[in-house]
Amino acid sequence: MEGLKAMFEHIGGVPTEIWFDNTKTIVTKILRDGDRKITERFRLFSEHYRFRPVFMNPESGNEKGNVENKVGYLRRNELVPVPRFLKLPDFNRQLLKCCDKDMAREHYDKDTMIGTLFEEDRKALLPLPTVPFDTALYTSARTDKYGKFTLNKGKHRYSASPAFCEDTVQLKITSATVTVMDSNMREVVTHRRLYSENDAESMDWLPYLKYIAKKPRSLRNSGIYGMMPDTMQKYMDNCIGSECGRILTVLSELTDRTGFESAVNTVNQAILYSANDPDSLQALYNRLYADVPVLPELEDCSSLPYVRMITPHNDLAVLDSALHQRGGVLHAGI
Repeated sequence: MEGLKAMFEHIGGVPTEIWFDNTKTIVTKILRDGDRKITERFRLFSEHYRFRPVFMNPESGNEKGNVENKVGYLRRNELVPVPRFLKLPDFNRQLLKCCDKDMAREHYDKDTMIGTLFEEDRKALLPLPTVPFDTALYTSARTDKYGKFTLNKGKHRYSASPAFCEDTVQLKITSATVTVMDSNMREVVTHRRLYSENDAESMDWLPYLKYIAKKPRSLRNSGIYGMMPDTMQKYMDNCIGSECGRILTVLSELTDRTGFESAVNTVNQAILYSANDPDSLQALYNRLYADVPVLPELEDCSSLPYVRMITPHNDLAVLDSALHQRGGVLHAGI
């Protein structure tokens, strides 16, 4: 349904009739008279967009040979080499633009351009409804003692928040995202949807760091501490108790800006410099990730005044005297 909706919006209308395979996501049963029993959501979807679904005969690939050939054509031309992308909806929009460009060629049988034929077909499209159909799946899940839940028969694990440990959360699932919501349907966190065939986990640290920053004394007795990377645990162990809350707040702010990995990298730097205070943590982050503009080199230095260098001296009185003099600067080794 999400793919159909994207195509409808891209071409600016809805075909009056669409032919389908007997996929289980649409057809729940093939009746004796050849009719189909379809899912309730697909029925609502087809009625919302007012198209008539037509279903192929089972195991009759010959009925749609041209479609199968077109699938192969698109795979060979648009999916070789295997593409890599961060967001599925963005890549789908890119593919639709590729299909638009592909219409600038002659049809194999009609002696005219594919784009011209499509413009004729477009005139017969039904108008888009004023209100789009919400294709997302809404469901719920039970979290464990770490505030996490699983989907896809336990294969994929997602984080919610420590505020929802051993609780029920509401979910909004699309082809690209899994959004966790509270009982009032307010967003808690949104994950990219996992598709791995193996066990996989999507962890968003921001709700956990924000939560524990309000209760820093309970960090080591919470499940959050055990989930932290080893270097972050080591860093928190060496922090002064009174600074722990501020440090966790800084870590949550860094995670919110550029992701948890950047917070971990900053902590690793802080360990190297034995910097156990929140101000140093912030300074190290700025050193690593701040967008500091590079100043251009001075083209003409002839107008700069001469600066007299003062050599360091063991006698502090001499140094005090030198600091009060104008036109001098201490050597960098002081």
